[in-house]
Amino acid sequence: MTREFIPPAKPIVGDEERAAVDAVLASGQVASGPEVAAFENEFADQLVGGRTTVAVNSGTSGLHLGLLAAGVGPGDEVIVPSFTFAATANSVALTGATPVFVDIEPTYFCLDPQAVEAAITERTKGIMPVHLFGHPADMTELAGVAERHDVALYEDAAQAHGATWQGTPVGAFGAFGMFSLYPTKNMTSGEGGMVSCVDDEVARQVRLLRNQGMERQYANEVIGLNNRMTDLHAAIGRVQLRKLAVWTETRRQNAAYLSEHLEGVTVPTIADGATHVFHQYTIRVAEGRDEMVRRLREEFQVGSGVYYPIPNHRLESLRHFAPQLDLPQTEVAAREVLSLPVHPALSAGDLERIVEAVNALAKAGA
Repeated sequence: MTREFIPPAKPIVGDEERAAVDAVLASGQVASGPEVAAFENEFADQLVGGRTTVAVNSGTSGLHLGLLAAGVGPGDEVIVPSFTFAATANSVALTGATPVFVDIEPTYFCLDPQAVEAAITERTKGIMPVHLFGHPADMTELAGVAERHDVALYEDAAQAHGATWQGTPVGAFGAFGMFSLYPTKNMTSGEGGMVSCVDDEVARQVRLLRNQGMERQYANEVIGLNNRMTDLHAAIGRVQLRKLAVWTETRRQNAAYLSEHLEGVTVPTIADGATHVFHQYTIRVAEGRDEMVRRLREEFQVGSGVYYPIPNHRLESLRHFAPQLDLPQTEVAAREVLSLPVHPALSAGDLERIVEAVNALAKAGA
C-alpha cells in the first residue's frame, strides 16, 4: 500500500480566508485600503509590542525598504550571515551598499557576535542578524556590539513570527524588523511582508517608499517603488494572525515529540531565555545528509528540506562581495543541515513515521 506523502511544509488556508477574500472583492476596495491598515495595527499589537508596522508586498521588499528608510546606501557596509536565504544580502546590495558576510555560531545557526565585532570597519552602517528557522539570534550580545561601535541594528525576522529573546519579541530590537508572509511561513497573507519600525520617521519613510514616494496622490516627496500590499492579501493575513498562536504551540509540541524520539542525529537546541517558533525543525546529519533526503522521500514518503546548501558568499550572484572568504561554521552547516516536517497539519501518525524513517536511516548510516 502506497503511503500518503508528508510534505515538508503545508500552508493552511480554509473557509475563513476564502470568506475574507470574498468580502474584499464584494467591497470593491481591492488595492491597499482599510484591510491593510487593520492588519498593520493587529500585527503590531500581537507580535511586536505595539511598534508601528508597515505592510508591503513581500519580505524582500520589506528588507529593501527598511534599509533605505534607515539611511543605508552606497559606501555603507551591512554585516549579514552567509547562512540564510539570498534575500538578506540581496536587499543590502539593492541599496548600493555592501553586504559583509560573517560566520554563524554552530548551535542556533545565527550570527556569531564575536565574528560580527571582528568584521566592523569605519564603513559599517549596521548589523542585520537573521532569526533563522524561528530561533532568535543573541540580541543581547549583538546589541552590545552595535552600541560599542555606534552602528545600527536591523532584524531579518522572516521566519520568526512570535519568537522572543529574553522576553522581548523579535522585530522590536532594531531600527526595523522584517517579517515575511510567504505561503510557507508560520502565517501567510498569500504573499507579503511586514516591517516593524523603531519610530514614526522610519515608518513614514517605508510608507513613502512603498507607494511611489508619496503619502498624498501626486505629491511625490522621494523616488519610490510600488511595493504596496493589497487588501486581498491583508484580509488573508488578518485571519491567519488570529490562528497563529495555536499553530505555533502545535509546532512546538511537534518539535518536542521529534526531539524526544529521534536518534542518531543532532536535534535543535533552544537557548536560555529564547522562544523558538520552529518555522523549521532542523537537525544535523554528520554523514550522508543528501542520501537521507533521497531515501526519506523514496522509501518513506517523507518530505524534507535543505536550507541552505550553497552559502550566500559562494553564490554566483554574491560571491564578488566576498572573494576568498572562509566561514567554517557556515560551510559545515551547509553540508549537514536537514529540515524535517514540523508544520501544524501533521498527524500523530505522520510524526511517528518521520521518527521511524529518520531513526532507521540514521542507524543504517544513510
